[in-house]
Amino acid sequence: MVYKHHVPSLDRLIHELKKWPGVGPRSANRWANWLLRTSKVEIQQLRQALKDIKTNIKKCPGCFTLTEEEKLCYLCDSPTRKKDIICIVEEPFDIAHIEASGKFKGQYHVLHGALSPLNKVTPEDLTLGPLMDKIRKGQIKEVILALDADMEGDITALYIGKMMKNYHVKVSRLAHGIPFGGDIDYIDEQTLGRALENRVEI
Repeated sequence: MVYKHHVPSLDRLIHELKKWPGVGPRSANRWANWLLRTSKVEIQQLRQALKDIKTNIKKCPGCFTLTEEEKLCYLCDSPTRKKDIICIVEEPFDIAHIEASGKFKGQYHVLHGALSPLNKVTPEDLTLGPLMDKIRKGQIKEVILALDADMEGDITALYIGKMMKNYHVKVSRLAHGIPFGGDIDYIDEQTLGRALENRVEI
């Protein structure tokens, strides 16, 4: 049983912390206790960091990753990246893991999620419209689906594969080394590199 402090300010903090993913009552109490012991300077720095991410960060109009640039992100704007191949990922943080593998030199497209009937995530909730706009221009030769190896990732991969059927675009998906149920976030760079090299066409 989690002890209740009955201190209004502390109770409000714990209530807000419990809204975070994976944070239950006990974890919220531990976080609150840590924050209480933290100096005012560190709290102010945390407050400023939280304010900055809501004020400064926006979606790149090219690939929809997170950026503070006014126009395209540095990856979309790079003259050395291949323009005819796109790697599709679920979340912006997936890009860093793929880049660390050193095996991909094309463009990216961030979906900001995956199709999930149970969670009521539909195609309209993802950036599939802008993705198809890129495909219709006829400059893309290959699409790599770097999606999580779970049910939502499978559904999304099949849906995108069907969307691409009427276009002359090779559609492949990461394979070899990514276990079912595994998140891109937790896969090491070498495994990701092998998966990119041994991707399979769908």
